[in-house]
Amino acid sequence: MKKNVVIGVLGSNLDSGKSVKRWERWRPSISLCQHEDFLVDRFELIYQKRFKNLVSTVVEDINDVSPETKVNTFPVALNNPWDFGEVYGELYNFAKNYNFDPDNEEYLIHITTGTHVLQICMFLLTESRYFPAKLIQSSPSQKRNGENPGEFTIIDLDLSKYDNIAMRFLEEKRDDISLLKSGIETKNKEFNALIERIEYVAGRSYDPMLLTGPTGAGKSRLARKIFDLKKSKHQVKGNFVELNCATLKGDAAMSALFGHKKGAFTGALEQRDGFLMAANDGMLFLDEIGELGADEQTMLLRAVEEKCFIPMGSDSEVTSDFQLICGTNRDLEKRVTEGKFREDLLARINLWTFKMPGLNKRVEDIEPNLTYEIEEFFEKSGVRVRFNKESKDLFLKFAKSKDAIWSANFRDLNGAVTRMATLAERGIMNKNVVSEEIDRLNSSWKGKETDHDIEILNEVLGEEKAINLDLFDKVQLAEVIRVCKKSKSLSEAGRKLFSISRESKKKVNDSDRLRKYLARFDLIFPFE
Repeated sequence: MKKNVVIGVLGSNLDSGKSVKRWERWRPSISLCQHEDFLVDRFELIYQKRFKNLVSTVVEDINDVSPETKVNTFPVALNNPWDFGEVYGELYNFAKNYNFDPDNEEYLIHITTGTHVLQICMFLLTESRYFPAKLIQSSPSQKRNGENPGEFTIIDLDLSKYDNIAMRFLEEKRDDISLLKSGIETKNKEFNALIERIEYVAGRSYDPMLLTGPTGAGKSRLARKIFDLKKSKHQVKGNFVELNCATLKGDAAMSALFGHKKGAFTGALEQRDGFLMAANDGMLFLDEIGELGADEQTMLLRAVEEKCFIPMGSDSEVTSDFQLICGTNRDLEKRVTEGKFREDLLARINLWTFKMPGLNKRVEDIEPNLTYEIEEFFEKSGVRVRFNKESKDLFLKFAKSKDAIWSANFRDLNGAVTRMATLAERGIMNKNVVSEEIDRLNSSWKGKETDHDIEILNEVLGEEKAINLDLFDKVQLAEVIRVCKKSKSLSEAGRKLFSISRESKKKVNDSDRLRKYLARFDLIFPFE
């Protein structure tokens, strides 16, 4: 069996006493060695040098009550046992220099004696595993006399061994992820993995985040939810401040961001603090960051790095400490190459970059988001609406089909639900209402297919190759790629693409036929 080794600090008050009356009191270090059912094989006693006489008495008393216990003493030079830095440093040095043997010895850190600072430091060093040990806490019994050693409790800081505590952490993590997803039970694996990573980073980082993805993918809503999460954990105290950089031009841009003094420019009749100052101790979300002007980019970089900036018309700096989240549907690397975005600013804001997928890449999430939008309509209007089975099946079949390009993503879905819910007779969105909405969406998306084609070609081929294709090839290849992406194998995609012509052939090899077509554009299925 492993030997029990207690590491403790001499209690200058609790362990004290010289006359025989000291045995009438409960003294933690001595009493810990009096338990018949708990043998302390070795006691490592840390003490302040000025208590040399007291430590000698305590060692003698331990030897009297437990001759089997070997006591080693370790003097430390503490000028102020209430100074956290000094105490932690001394105990840290002790832990680093101690020759631990956890294979053969069980270490217990006695946290009952010493100043509160000493006890806290002992706990922290154990929790961080500088002491590879458990905690032991002793206390007197109701019968306060030297013959009764009191009680003790051993505490293992390895929380993974406590199922109920581990379950609480797991439940809290699930709640946090649900908050980031607005309570929507999403099913898309890639999106769920993205949200889990964001939840992990948001709880541990105060650095800028960059949310990328197409317009309407939910960047603004996610930024707000990140703020709500950090606010619930008391990681931010201030407000959530949101600004769309695409709306900023000229002096108005500098003023909106950094504020101005009265008279700083024509029309500046009153002093204005600006959005950066409004976000102090909170979070600033700059949507469409790629549209920010060059001068604003320069000042923003300094504000992010140094937490200070100069308002327009002012001679003195002001400070604002905020967490920055940026959103963009632009390729910022490309804008850097074009000289339209500062490389150093991009390097500062993309420490954590999260790409939001469009709705057409999350078709399995359309149904839960549809339910969410219906609930949102009820919250805003007070009117409860629902589909019947036939109309819901009709809408979902269309929504998940290749005909539904969802060019504005969740804005399209929100608009569709709002219109259908408004037109619902007696609260039922019937087949006629759904059919009308499908026709409307198809009509609104006409002319946008080309943009959607360009997007998918750029993704698979790269912009340079895609731009050099004939229009005929662009339209055809984009559709082929879409079918391939929705197919599990080359054969399945081939059967879909050649479903008519294959009927006239005696022998069919759809996969080979499709493979040769893709090879013309240097493409190999599946696309990376």
